[in-house]
Amino acid sequence: MDWGSALLWGFVATLFLTGIMAGSQGMHVTRMSIPYMLGSIFTSDRDRARVIGMIFHFMNGWAFALIYAAAFESWGRANWWLGTSTGLVHAAFVLSAGMFILPGMHPRMAGETRGPTPTRQLEPPGFMALNYGVRTPVVIIIAHLIYGAILGTFY
Repeated sequence: MDWGSALLWGFVATLFLTGIMAGSQGMHVTRMSIPYMLGSIFTSDRDRARVIGMIFHFMNGWAFALIYAAAFESWGRANWWLGTSTGLVHAAFVLSAGMFILPGMHPRMAGETRGPTPTRQLEPPGFMALNYGVRTPVVIIIAHLIYGAILGTFY
């Protein structure tokens, strides 16, 4: 495995994914902020949560880039359509399993069956993250397709 390439292009792909997600939130296409959701696991300070979450999000981007690179190595090739296909599988996992288990892992997120409390004030994402807007799944899928395409093309 080419670790340098995986880490470089994993960083670039994560920049694009994060930019798409942040831009979509800024344009009110979705209400979801992955960095805020991740960072608020560790702190209740909203500003600090965004910083911590951004660091954690980029670390996750690198970890997933290594998984993508391992898949490319096992297939003996990497290209845009293999990366995009892997991105689609990644997005499907995030939207189904990831969003499903997040309230159980997050100390400040209400659950589907337990409402908000003074500590648990974040809204749970719900099925396919639809609680953050009906266009949220589309944004997540597009962002992950581009993430995968970048890795597949340049790895």
